Amino acid sequence: MWDVDVIEDPAAAAVALDPVRSRLLAELAEPGSAAALAPKVGLSRQKVNYHLRALEEHGLVRVAEERRHGGLTERLLVATARSFVVAPAALGSVAADTGKARDRLSARYLISLASRMVGEVAGLVRKAERAGKRLPTLCIDTELRFRDAAERAAFTEELTCALSGLIARYHDECAPGGRSYRLVVASHPLPATGAASTESTTAAESPAVQEVARAAAGSKLRDRTAETMSTKSAPEPSRRRERKP
Repeated sequence: MWDVDVIEDPAAAAVALDPVRSRLLAELAEPGSAAALAPKVGLSRQKVNYHLRALEEHGLVRVAEERRHGGLTERLLVATARSFVVAPAALGSVAADTGKARDRLSARYLISLASRMVGEVAGLVRKAERAGKRLPTLCIDTELRFRDAAERAAFTEELTCALSGLIARYHDECAPGGRSYRLVVASHPLPATGAASTESTTAAESPAVQEVARAAAGSKLRDRTAETMSTKSAPEPSRRRERKP
């Protein structure tokens, strides 16, 4: 069983989002039969069997074990993953598309980026699994608290400089046998909880100030990255890159 799986088929997404079937999926984190599940969800065994068949048809559950009781066979099913994410592809033409974004400095553009990542990584994971390989990925997830907007802006500037330097050092457009990777760096405020929810927004934290900070950081990184790409895309034949061990 996977920790998480991505649902890309619209019909499978509709099945998983049904309240009863969603509850059954949660219960089937461990193998269970229709008879065992019926009292847990408050339905008859026949109705539970009906919902389980729908889940099985769409690949959301599988047979874990079959037990024979006289002339009867009891099937124990288990979910194919402990949790699920609906991929943008399941929404068809209305799925989020970063190419259609009108404001690339907005929080909604960040949602589009996250949506694109779900779709791309899900496809790459399945392809790697079919080849019997692991997909090389990187994930850094942490929390930090800034004293004020000035320190947040300073952090953004330093992070932008650091990323620009790393891209300049490691990006090689012409490396034979190389592989391109997508790098997304994102940050957002933590959802307010408890006492934090009563904090007011100061003038320094106003949306206008945040927009200016994001615009400045994004512009600098794009400029530096573009300069790097231009330099690396046409290397001089007589020069070779050297890296210190």
